[in-house]
Amino acid sequence: MTQNLRILHMCFGKEGGAERFFVNLVQAFDRYGGIEQRFIIRPNRTWRQHIVEIGPTIENNYNYLSLSRWWLRAEYRRIIRDWKPDVVFAWAPRAGRLQQKNPVGPLKIVRLGDFPPHLDHFQNCEVIVANTPAITEHVKELGWDRPATTITNFARPVQPMPVRRADFDTPEDAFLVATAGRFVPRKGMDAAIRAVSKVQGAWLWIMGDGEENDALRGLVDKIGISDRVRFLGWVDEPVHNFSASDAVIFPSRHEPLGNVVLDAWQARKPVVATRSEGPGWFMRDEVDGILTDIDDVEAMAAGLSRLQSEVALREKFGEAGHDRLQSFFGEDAIVEAYLELLRSNTGSGN
Repeated sequence: MTQNLRILHMCFGKEGGAERFFVNLVQAFDRYGGIEQRFIIRPNRTWRQHIVEIGPTIENNYNYLSLSRWWLRAEYRRIIRDWKPDVVFAWAPRAGRLQQKNPVGPLKIVRLGDFPPHLDHFQNCEVIVANTPAITEHVKELGWDRPATTITNFARPVQPMPVRRADFDTPEDAFLVATAGRFVPRKGMDAAIRAVSKVQGAWLWIMGDGEENDALRGLVDKIGISDRVRFLGWVDEPVHNFSASDAVIFPSRHEPLGNVVLDAWQARKPVVATRSEGPGWFMRDEVDGILTDIDDVEAMAAGLSRLQSEVALREKFGEAGHDRLQSFFGEDAIVEAYLELLRSNTGSGN
């Protein structure tokens, strides 16, 4: 057990896999014991309740054009002065910008789940933690000369409980494909829709929301598959929805990691994913899933059709994915890696 370790987290993310992992790690630290945590987060998040029940929380958008940023900077300094955290953990570049220079004080970490275009927001940070090796190498190529390390994600330890298909007007005997993510171009939700439309009789559940909501719904109508596509909105635990499906499609054009794949593997479901950065790193084609080229809708459809017709293949990939999840993304090992990083840089004992 780590004794008396104090961590201030700053997370201004919205909704998505990065925010889900933020909550996962915070909850894991809380279960570990001996760790006090406080938070600065964006207001009105769906995951807010998971945070406020663990520690005191300040809610602020940290809009750089708003005068409230000066108040938040003052609050940051007050917390450092009065609470004396051992670590200030900035989640993503926006939070990194709030880190402030002080010669003596907490270890200042920024955690990255994507490729930053520059290092401007990290001038007052001391350590970068990235969730894939490619991001770690990227920041070094940008000129980062301080410590940088890779610690990947783990899936939330949830026992999958399949939701009722009837709740979403979906037949029990349909071949059901599921996906999840923000509705932005990089996530490739349009490709998922087109791929599923080419699979005879396949249904699609789409979890998420975002700027492309209307365009995606319009595409479903245009293609003529609105009778077998369901938009479920944001789902707190998509693993339960994945558990009710037969396969998961992950069509990202750009994806540093891919928490959707981890959740699908948690539910022991087979995955068809693109060779974007994350899945291309940790997924093994034809071993624990099917990988296709980005935007290759025909290949995605072919992969789904194989899974539709070969039940044994679905089971094989589902079990292999679950094994890969346990060996490559185990919670205990990843939490311990974070704690070892904090111990080695703050002098906190075991």
